Amino acid sequence: MAAAGGPGLGGVPAVPVASGHSIPVLGLGTSHRGGYSHGAVLHALRRCGIRHIDTAKRYGCESLLQRAIRDSGVKREHLWITTKLWHTDYGYENTKKACLESCERLGVEYLDLYLIHWPDAQVPGKSNREVRAETWRAMEELYEKGLCKSIGVSNFLISHLEQLKEDCVITPHVNQVEYHPFQRPQELVDYCRSRDIVFEGYCPLAKGEALTHPTVIELAKKYGRTPAQICIRWSIQNGIVTIPKSTKAERIEENCKVFDFTIAEDDVEILNGMHDGRHVSWDPSFIV
Repeated sequence: MAAAGGPGLGGVPAVPVASGHSIPVLGLGTSHRGGYSHGAVLHALRRCGIRHIDTAKRYGCESLLQRAIRDSGVKREHLWITTKLWHTDYGYENTKKACLESCERLGVEYLDLYLIHWPDAQVPGKSNREVRAETWRAMEELYEKGLCKSIGVSNFLISHLEQLKEDCVITPHVNQVEYHPFQRPQELVDYCRSRDIVFEGYCPLAKGEALTHPTVIELAKKYGRTPAQICIRWSIQNGIVTIPKSTKAERIEENCKVFDFTIAEDDVEILNGMHDGRHVSWDPSFIV
């Protein structure tokens, strides 16, 4: 699948979401690992045309992002802000409260996308399925009230999505999952597409592991690009909304320069063939 979507926020192409909105195909990931850089986020927003910021309560930087968003001068309506609900806040009432708290920390009146971060609820005396359903009902309410423009899940597999389908009304608009040349869960991607769920990929560089792979290095030389640009471009060409993470301004700039070249189909297939099933992040396959 070619890199889809028309012009989006900041000039980055965007893809339609079932909620009626459009999500930029390239975003900036933030995390609690590797620190947080105010200057790097500002650079992404001011200099690189990034309008899609991905964060989570668990990362501990929502309030720091409030300052960066304010200082950037970019209007709120020109931004796509995603944050995530951590399992300690699962449940109907807790979810609604946690969403308001995230909005307050971010300094926004609404979220563009709110995600259930992880399928394991860890609530004593209740099944994961029961808690996920209860939590999702709160997400549906937040969506219907307009506090969340789109709602979705993260690290959910087909089994988790099938349960949600049986238990709830609104299909998740997005599923954010680990995606890189070593971890290309095509069956899950195909399932999401069949149900109009946008597939979003994190860890596109496999936490750096893909950057030193001989195949990626060889293709980088062939196209006159960096290994990171090859991985990100490959992910986008596979139709994945891609959110690389960096705290360095020069790396963010490099990661954004992926819309002025195309990887040939034969080379996309070579990269597709690197899949070996390894995870560099969480593995949700053992969660019922």
